[in-house]
Amino acid sequence: MNGTSGFAIIRLMSRFHVALKTLWTRDSSILLGGFLLTVFLIVYIWWPLAEEYLAYVDWNGAWWAYMDWLLLGIFGFMTVTIIARANLKTDLLIIFVGLCGGLAIESWGTQTNLWHYYTAERPPLWIIPAWPIASLSIDRITRFLDWTLSRLPIKPSIFHFLLSTLYWMTFASFLTLMLVFITPTFDKSFSWLALSLCILLIFTPMDHRYALLTFIAGSGLGYYLELWGTTRECWTYYTLETPPVFAVLAHGMAAVAFWRAGLLLKMLWGRFGLPKPRQTEVQPEV
Repeated sequence: MNGTSGFAIIRLMSRFHVALKTLWTRDSSILLGGFLLTVFLIVYIWWPLAEEYLAYVDWNGAWWAYMDWLLLGIFGFMTVTIIARANLKTDLLIIFVGLCGGLAIESWGTQTNLWHYYTAERPPLWIIPAWPIASLSIDRITRFLDWTLSRLPIKPSIFHFLLSTLYWMTFASFLTLMLVFITPTFDKSFSWLALSLCILLIFTPMDHRYALLTFIAGSGLGYYLELWGTTRECWTYYTLETPPVFAVLAHGMAAVAFWRAGLLLKMLWGRFGLPKPRQTEVQPEV
């Protein structure tokens, strides 16, 4: 190895070290520990479910062929994303909103029979912690998309027009899919409440750009979550699709709702004269 190559490797390692220090904050260890503790508690409390799955594994043979690599990949990805630039001052709010929102969504879906779990719980408590974990991951993905988008060499006027057009096309399409999907539950007040909330969020946008990116990030992650859950028959929709397009996009809409709920809580927090928690910077809409 000559001197030039050695210097290049050292410089590359130095850049990697700086990038790692930037991504791994003081709060990353706390968040990772909490995440692993949550997973451990879920497995411990609902051990019969885990035991039932492990019983199918042939530990004396090709055990790796029985591993759920899709699930491991999803949780591996979410683990990496939630510890990146972790900040408990903002992440605790995301976790709180994710827990409350996830409980509301799961209650709506299982009580109206839009979907049901193989355990017949309505809803199962073991699925609720997955919502704040996914919310943290979506927050990181959205921020990355926003950072990338802000560096595109596009004129602000054209950029604004494209984003606004794409926003209304995307959410109008989602609303249409939602109306079709929840038609069997129009006799349920819970469905009318969910529909009204979505309409309110769509027609009162605070930031077209960030709302659209949040929807894209939530739908992207939601596709793999729904693919895993429906193909493993952990949960089943009344349409028997694996997964339904609406269910995938609903993750994006839920992410937008959680984001808006977080902004509302921050505003109310400030109205009562309390110091506002430090929030993630959002690029203003161009």
